Amino acid sequence: MKLLKLNSKNMQQLYDRNLYYRRRSVVDKVSGIVEDIRVHGDDAVLKYTCRFDHVKLLAKDLRVAESEISGAFQNIKPEFVSTLKMVIHNVTTFYRSQIKKPCCVKSEEGVVLKEEFRPIDTVGVYIPAGTAPLVSSVYMTVIPAKIAGVKRIVIVTPPGKDGHVNPYILAVANLLNVNEVYKIGGAQAIAALAFGTKTVPKVDKIVGPGNAYVTEAKRQLFGYVDIDMLAGPTELVIIANRHSDPDFVVADFESQIEHAGGLSILISTSKQLIRQVKGRVQGGYVIYAKNMEEACEIANKIAPEHLQVLTNNPTSVARMIKHAGAIFLGPYSPTPVGDYVAGPSHVLPTLGTAKFSSGLSLSSFMKTSHVISYSKKALEKVRGPLESIAVIEGLVKHAASVNARFK
Repeated sequence: MKLLKLNSKNMQQLYDRNLYYRRRSVVDKVSGIVEDIRVHGDDAVLKYTCRFDHVKLLAKDLRVAESEISGAFQNIKPEFVSTLKMVIHNVTTFYRSQIKKPCCVKSEEGVVLKEEFRPIDTVGVYIPAGTAPLVSSVYMTVIPAKIAGVKRIVIVTPPGKDGHVNPYILAVANLLNVNEVYKIGGAQAIAALAFGTKTVPKVDKIVGPGNAYVTEAKRQLFGYVDIDMLAGPTELVIIANRHSDPDFVVADFESQIEHAGGLSILISTSKQLIRQVKGRVQGGYVIYAKNMEEACEIANKIAPEHLQVLTNNPTSVARMIKHAGAIFLGPYSPTPVGDYVAGPSHVLPTLGTAKFSSGLSLSSFMKTSHVISYSKKALEKVRGPLESIAVIEGLVKHAASVNARFK
């Protein structure tokens, strides 16, 4: 654990982490893969699956057979199903509470203004499975999409060396009634979803975590398709004071460092606590703050993915927090609760983007339409103001389209 001073260069780098992925080698490699998929479709997908996943497949093998999806339960621990059903209930309950009702404004003159919500038609979900299958990412992305009303959900995930998809990923997909799963990983999976191939459908939006290549592909393909966010490695900031349990701090710190490239930062107003934990953790940073106001100011500048408040007064501290993907209050709300079982999605903004963006929600899978209806009386009332603005902007035909209704 490295001690940082507030005016240090390293401290400034923590505040400005948004260029993490823009390494030229990653950008160039992904650009080549994306163009190859655009031009050659399935052939390029199969080539990169062989090169990166070391599996030779035919185009007909890319989609996981429904029999393999339903048969996945034979290859998992039976108790996993009951665990999963409990978690699915928690996530479903949370996202059902987000369902919005259309708003409507009416006037006596005959103006009716509405905002209507409609789901995205098709969503692609990327599930990493390189070092370990991210089973939790399946239900953390699919459930809010289904509750939003998305009709077609497509999962892409890298195959194992045996050419099959991890059975736990398939079991979750089956329980959530997702039967369209493709054995594709990396940047090639994102490109295939964005452009569509003979085998893989084009989608309207891509969500889900991934490595640097996946994230860069999402960045390059935004516009062909919508994306959830550009996410980096997992992040945790812990705010603690003299009342905080050092064992909890160490355990929570290490839980995030466990992820490849994971970043953990302790901000504490207690020099004693810093001494107690500094030698027990390999990796990460510790920052001393002279008071809780300064601690929160630092946390807001970092704008972390996860923020844990382990003080004796977490609620009052949280009131000073403006920027964080998810906030965990008190000693019995460790970050893994949010990663796996609480309910809100663990797909959250990283790299300081919590200053202007949010985690996955129901609205991530919906779009709005403004519905505008005017009576003749209502239109006549705004005729003058509309014409004045149109003339200023040099768009006189705009005014003419209104005036044509009163001849």
